Amino acid sequence: MNRRDFFKITSAGISTLALNTNVFANSENIELKNSSDVLLENVYLKELQSIRRKLKLVQRHVGYGNFNLLSFDEMLRISRNVSSIGAFTKEELTFLETIFYSNPLNHGFFGDRISDNITNMINTKEVVKIPRTGHYLFKGKSLETYNQMKKDIGDTLTLTSGIRSIVKQTKLFLDKLDKEHGNISVTSKSIAPPAFTYHSIGDFDVGKKGFGHANFTSRFALTEEFSKIRKLKYIDVRYTVNNKDGVRYEPWHIKTV
Repeated sequence: MNRRDFFKITSAGISTLALNTNVFANSENIELKNSSDVLLENVYLKELQSIRRKLKLVQRHVGYGNFNLLSFDEMLRISRNVSSIGAFTKEELTFLETIFYSNPLNHGFFGDRISDNITNMINTKEVVKIPRTGHYLFKGKSLETYNQMKKDIGDTLTLTSGIRSIVKQTKLFLDKLDKEHGNISVTSKSIAPPAFTYHSIGDFDVGKKGFGHANFTSRFALTEEFSKIRKLKYIDVRYTVNNKDGVRYEPWHIKTV
């Protein structure tokens, strides 16, 4: 079967795939953060780990910065042609499609779907790489907003995450899912599912230079940089406290669309 035809069939019925195949279910084998949390069945941990390994190798092959823009088709082509990575199996593709096309309302994420097709691509003619960050921004409002923030706040402000393709968001989501022992409800509070990230159309993250991982914690809200951000009338934070999407508070996530 042609892979694109397979996608069309899958995308039409994917909302029930998780239930029909028991990909996600409550389990007594993992300690729950909440009694209603949705967990990945142990039988699917093999696919989770094999996909994570291949995504890591693809990222290493193309480079960290380029990986931010990599499309799903490009990822499959690279994995197929590089023997040390290996082509994605039918089971792995089904897993990836389930993650992309399923309705996250089932596990507590209430954001809007941003990407309708797993093969959506970033137009590289519309992006610009930000020096010394490894990240890209879209030309136009995103780039203009970031440059104005740098001017108003100073050089201690830096871009910590810009454009994320579906592949990049998938890697982040699956890495977090592994860290949370298969708890997809908890994962979705920290990382938007691949089809639901605003990073694919304009939003970006900022942080304090030298602050490291703390830029992605509530500690960023205590920095002088964030204090200055709050005073900028042209800036909105996407995920405020108790936001409607069910995502944790992210004072570093700048809303541009």
